[in-house]
Amino acid sequence: MNPAIQGYAAAVVDPLSADELRETAADLVSIDRLVRMNAVLRDAMTDVAVPARARRAVLEELLSDRVSAAARRIAGFAAGSAHAQEVPAALTWVANHVRQLSEGADQGGDVLGHRESRQRVGGYATAVFEDVGVPELEEIEDELFRFARIVASTPELRHALGDRDLPGQVRREVADELLAGKVQGATLQLVDYAIVGGRPRDVVGTLEWLAEQTAVARGWRVAHVRSGQEVDAEERGKLEETLSRLAGSPVELQVTIDPALLAGVNVEIGDLRLDATARGRLERLREHVLTGGWTDTGFGRLERAAHREAAQAAGAAAAEAPAEPPADDAAAGTSTTETTTNSMTTGTERGAE
Repeated sequence: MNPAIQGYAAAVVDPLSADELRETAADLVSIDRLVRMNAVLRDAMTDVAVPARARRAVLEELLSDRVSAAARRIAGFAAGSAHAQEVPAALTWVANHVRQLSEGADQGGDVLGHRESRQRVGGYATAVFEDVGVPELEEIEDELFRFARIVASTPELRHALGDRDLPGQVRREVADELLAGKVQGATLQLVDYAIVGGRPRDVVGTLEWLAEQTAVARGWRVAHVRSGQEVDAEERGKLEETLSRLAGSPVELQVTIDPALLAGVNVEIGDLRLDATARGRLERLREHVLTGGWTDTGFGRLERAAHREAAQAAGAAAAEAPAEPPADDAAAGTSTTETTTNSMTTGTERGAE
């Protein structure tokens, strides 16, 4: 089972009526049969030399006007997201999965590991993002980020949304009561699926991750900035410009004020970590002191003494090592001696003649 395909299919079939869902399930069964029985199409779908985007485009073009739009989207995503050799199995799995959904199976699915849960929620988000424009994506990102902060700072709400003993539908209703009519419909969809499709204890992390994925969908990268003090518009602009140069693409800031940092900023962007806070400098100073870098005469005395001792030991070892002539020189000397001997022998033989 590919978790991303499961999430994507859930987003596509969620708004369908019962009759539309049954039609989509029947179409997916037909698509699965077509790929398995048509050798040319199966070879194209399983060819590792064909890029994933091309596989999806080929299948969607072939299915255009022949099956329902929902079945075409799901089959195309399955062909593009699964490894080439696994495309037929992925189509079979998703056809059976949607058929089970049409028969009343639970939409949420099994509890998965951390990575697989994120993939499932990410697949759902991919389908949602396909139906909204760039301006809406910016608002969705902001709403997800703000709701994640609210959940993180409210223990009762965090417990209610992350309680594994509560049915998923009950946890969804808690979020719906808080957000219905206050956020975009797409935002509410993503929050609901993060609750039932993600890991219950990771609800805050999943919401924050979804906000990042929304930014990626807009062609941006998110920079998480924690600052010890308020950041005004001018400072924010300079920070955005600097981080954009570092990242090689436009960067959007998400600023959180943390007085414990005292001053400066801590930045996380992708796998880049920048700590320019007063708290960070104090921690590094404390670590240096505790590891023995301080003496009565100041920092570095112990380190310099250790370096001198290591250098002296290396020099003594080099002086005691016996000198050996290079192998190439010895070989060259042997070759010259042999040449000279041969010449003398030849000269002696000619004289005797």
